[in-house]
Amino acid sequence: MSVTSPRGFRASGVTAGLKTSGGKDVALVVNDGPSYASASVFTANRCRANPVLWSQEVVKDGVVRAVVLNSGGANCYTGAEGFATTHAVAEAVAEGLGVGAIDVVVCSTGLIGLTNDRGQLLGGVAEALSVLDAAGGPDAAAAIMTTDTVAKQVVVEGPDGWRVGGMAKGAGMLAPALATMLVVLTTDAVAEADVLDRALRAATRTTFDRLDSDGCMSTNDTVTLMASGASGVLPTEDQLTEAVTRACADLAMQLLADAEGADHSITITVRQAASEDEAVEVGRSVARSNLFKAAVFGKDPNWGRVLASIGTTSAAFDPADLDVAMNDVWVCRGSAPDEDPALVDLSGREVSVTIDLKAGDAAATIWTNDLTHAYVHENSAYSS
Repeated sequence: MSVTSPRGFRASGVTAGLKTSGGKDVALVVNDGPSYASASVFTANRCRANPVLWSQEVVKDGVVRAVVLNSGGANCYTGAEGFATTHAVAEAVAEGLGVGAIDVVVCSTGLIGLTNDRGQLLGGVAEALSVLDAAGGPDAAAAIMTTDTVAKQVVVEGPDGWRVGGMAKGAGMLAPALATMLVVLTTDAVAEADVLDRALRAATRTTFDRLDSDGCMSTNDTVTLMASGASGVLPTEDQLTEAVTRACADLAMQLLADAEGADHSITITVRQAASEDEAVEVGRSVARSNLFKAAVFGKDPNWGRVLASIGTTSAAFDPADLDVAMNDVWVCRGSAPDEDPALVDLSGREVSVTIDLKAGDAAATIWTNDLTHAYVHENSAYSS
């Protein structure tokens, strides 16, 4: 159940000494073909890490032979030396595989402003190359963890025997546009780069891009999909999109379940909106309300904070006619109190919020989590 479950891929995860906490910190995923088509999406943050700046150029021709990733340092705002390190890593992987560096995606995660030790990193690359294996997916998934408490992996079976595999890391700074944190997806289906691009963008739009854990967008977010074609099966574009979407949705929910310090996972469904974009805007506004998230942490079904967040958006609705349910208890109807909030049980992990705008027939779902003491503590001491 990993990135190497589809045929044509090898992976590895090794310890280079980059993380002060120890453990694996360099991962490598290699596409052995016969096809090397790919697609990628990146953070929409204008402040982007050196690996993103490099990889955006790599993916332009739709060919990726390998993805190399490190935890322990984001290599973001590390100057010319940091970009040179990214280039050196790509060159080292390329030389070891006998391919061009311009076909190697590089990803890093960790503290912004921290310069990774180039010697340690290149030593890790050399070891990762030496232990590449078709069973190496779990090691690769472990090597990209930072504040993650568990590795995130998935496999989706497509019709006629082809598969989509994947791994992800992320537990904080989960408020992306197009992607979230670091994700590598693989498939042994036969597919051209333009088909992969459409499938990936359709998948991330309704999965990773709807995950809004803490309202903070990373500088390093990267999602790369590689197709080996090793199954020999050419699925329809709809079949491929459905499988990639299922893989992304599964990984997104794993990210949510491991969100830093969270006690509750919150699903916000906005219905009867005038458009899907407006439904997303409303859902995201509620997801980013610290008052609402703190109330959920305190097991307080404070639906007034939901309405207050709706009111900050430009969506079409009548402020005097809004309905809100929490865990299927309609605490507000027609913008007035309805069922008793005491009926809302917030003792479990899962919390649902349903918002009815009564303005159209569009809907969208946003996922977030509560704001806890543990989240504040973890992020107050992240760089110390």
